Parts: sequence; structure tokens; C-alpha cells
Amino acid sequence: MNWKKKLLSLTTLAGFTTLIIHIINKFIYFSATMDNLLSNTSGSYYNWKFGKIYYKKTGSGHPLLLLHDLDTYSSGHEWNKVLKDLSKTNTVYRVDLLGCGRSDKPNITYTNYLYVQLINDFIKQVIGEETDILATGESGAFAIAACHNQNAVIRKLILVNPPDIEKLSKIPDKRSKLFISILQLPVIGTFIYNILTGRDNTYRLFNEHYFYNSDLIDHDLISTYYETAHMDTGSKYLFASIYGHYTTINLKHCLKSITNSIYFITGGEKENNSEIADIYHELMPSIEIETINEARQLPQLEKPCEFMNRVNIFLEDEY
Repeated sequence: MNWKKKLLSLTTLAGFTTLIIHIINKFIYFSATMDNLLSNTSGSYYNWKFGKIYYKKTGSGHPLLLLHDLDTYSSGHEWNKVLKDLSKTNTVYRVDLLGCGRSDKPNITYTNYLYVQLINDFIKQVIGEETDILATGESGAFAIAACHNQNAVIRKLILVNPPDIEKLSKIPDKRSKLFISILQLPVIGTFIYNILTGRDNTYRLFNEHYFYNSDLIDHDLISTYYETAHMDTGSKYLFASIYGHYTTINLKHCLKSITNSIYFITGGEKENNSEIADIYHELMPSIEIETINEARQLPQLEKPCEFMNRVNIFLEDEY
């Protein structure tokens, strides 16, 4: 009978522990979103086949689609400091990608092809005419692939710190698949995600990767990104897909085949920024590159005036 008592005790302990972790998860999501920093009633939703996509349309002129960096922390908020200036000369469509911000976060595997489809479908079904794209980080890779698939609907690309082509060649392996399986567990997986995307880690991300000047990292910015990562428990599914290498894509054949005008804006203090740009330039010598010194991954937030000076040069370039 002892083993039955031990089994009952272990089962009770496991159930109690799970309940406590569940309560902790609920508290984290409540405390992260209580300020409701991303609330916006003026936006619209595009009912895409995999979920609702939040976007906001402003300004007038040639269409410009803004794509934020691909991360569970990221959203259209990334463009807040330059949106007004961009809207003076363009009809701007600022979106939250699927799995991010105010868009739906379905329990699916997020892949590069999914985002390529989203870009092309959004341009054809919402914008309805040839469009320029301004994209950050890994979203720039999706924009290039979208040009490869549907060249006629995209005019030019302005890419902010495009990703390392070599890192984009990584594919899912046994280790990454195991990580995804653990993260998808209902309670424990959510708890692990909450630890990995905690407020301290959000600040560390800005201090070590996003910004060069730590004095420019304010409380509201950290709070907004932290809230974005915890608006919905479904955020962990995109997180798992990114770190499981499901969103990677081989860009080499795309760059060799497309004829669109491509411009790069790189942060001068971003690690290996010149080496990364040189690899792209070797594959497509027509790429034009501008560098913003004393900036890293998000110059549009860190140095918005200098960023707009570079962007305007490219946007004013006529057919």
C-alpha cells in the first residue's frame, strides 16, 4: 500500500505545482498588459486565411508597407517615431505580423513561406497596387522572397539591418524540435516562455542588441515591448518557430533572380553589419547601402531623424 500512498502524494504534489505555475503565468500576463500600451481603436483588421492581421493606414501618396522585425516583442510600434514623417509623402500601411502585437496568434508553426504569402496577399487584397516595402531584420528576408514570388506587386525594398544570410540557412534539427515540443506544453511551456521573455531580458535585448546608446532606452519603450510579448499566451508559438529555425529562408537564389531596387540601412554599431551587407552586395551588386553611426538594430527608434534622412533619399528616387 506504501507505493499507492507515494503515487497519490506525487500526483497531488504535481497537481498543486501545476496549479501554482498556472496562477503565476496568469499573473505575468495580467501585470504585463495592465497598462494596455498597445491599445488602438483607430486601426483596421485584414481577415487573412490564418488569422486577423492588425494594420493602420495613414497619409497619402505612393503606397509604403512597413514590416517590423520578426520577434514576439515586436509590433508596428517599432515605427512610431517615423510614422508621421513617412505619412507626409506616402500612403503608409503599418502592420502587426501574424503572431505579433495586435494580430492573431494561432497555434501553428510559423514559417518563412507563411510570411511571404501574407505580404503578397496583403498587397494584392488590401493595398491593391504596386507597393514599396520598408522592413526590419528577418522581415526583410520575407520581403525579398515576396519579390521573388510576385515581382509585379512590389516596386522597391528598403531593408533595415537585413539578417545574416548564413544564419538564414539554418534548418530545424532534433534539438530545435525538442525545444518546440517543450515550449508547446500548456502550463510548463508557457512558464518557460515567460521566463525567457521576462522584463529583465527585454531590457537586455535593447541594451545589447537593439540600441547602442543605453541612455535612450526609456521605461515606456521597455514596457511596450514587454507587453507585446505577453498580450496572449499564443505568443510562445511564434517564439518556438523562430528559435526552432522554421522561419529561416535561403535568399541566395532569390537575390540572383529579382530585378527590384533594393536599399540597405544599417546600424554602424551592429555586430558584423558591414560583413553581412558585403555578402548581399556580392550576390546583388546593385544594392545601395547607407550606414547610421552610433545605432544598432533599430535606428528608426534610436536615431529617427537620421533614419528619415536616409529613407527620404531612397523614397524620392523615381522610376
